[in-house]
Amino acid sequence: MTAPNVSFEVFPPRTVDAAFKLWDTAQALAPLAPRFFSVTYGAGGSTRDITHDAAHVLRRTSGLPVAAHLTCVGASRTETLEVAESFAEIGVTDIVALRGDPADGAATFTPHPDGFADSCELIEALAKTGKFNIRVGAYPDPHPESTDVQANVDWLKRKFEAGADEAITQFFFEPETFLRFRDACDKAGITKPITPGILPVVNWTSARKFANRCGAFIPDWVDQAFDAALRDGDDRHDLLATAICTELCSDLMNEGVENLHFYTLNRSDLTRNVCRALGVLPKVALSDVA
Repeated sequence: MTAPNVSFEVFPPRTVDAAFKLWDTAQALAPLAPRFFSVTYGAGGSTRDITHDAAHVLRRTSGLPVAAHLTCVGASRTETLEVAESFAEIGVTDIVALRGDPADGAATFTPHPDGFADSCELIEALAKTGKFNIRVGAYPDPHPESTDVQANVDWLKRKFEAGADEAITQFFFEPETFLRFRDACDKAGITKPITPGILPVVNWTSARKFANRCGAFIPDWVDQAFDAALRDGDDRHDLLATAICTELCSDLMNEGVENLHFYTLNRSDLTRNVCRALGVLPKVALSDVA
């Protein structure tokens, strides 16, 4: 089985300690030659400047492609496109274009009076500049605001028609979830790449809360297994997380999946262990061993 191509998501640091954790994570994962690092964008654009700085430093220090998240929340069209232009100026021409979560804990998304109404409008505007490789989000489980998976497929098709180049899915726990979604997308005439998003579970309590919030289905066996592991201590938890994540990725690869995108939560250990199990090993240049 050929090793997959990988990419990694990190989030921008808000404190000095968090900054060290981010750079340690990047340093640990960069030798795996990822397709790109993606840097998230806080709710309501709350980390706009930090995202810009983190993307700049990652790009400069790693020499690897960096994809910066960009949302529609809390900004006018002009302001949003100015942020995109600021990314292009520092050599970050990969954008993950998202609508974004409702600002300030609101239940529903309300567009800025002069802003983009949804992700498709943002994608179309970015595509018209001709400067960016545009990635978008996709939901193999029903999005909390959608009626069913077919609605997710239809919305993703609109994103590709607006100019997106690739989709990255929300995380999921069973390979069938992604495979059914991929089949539905194929049936709908979607031909552009859809990369599964993978979450190595660093903390099950937090992961379960996030899964419930974003609509990711949690199989009973996963919930029960982590609950049992938590009773037995951290070592069991990490071993279980590594085993479940590795098996999920292996099953996807057996079904023809070539690219995997890992949500690292700025923690490298579990992600690196899963990658190693999948045959993704550090690339060592001759100069490193001379």
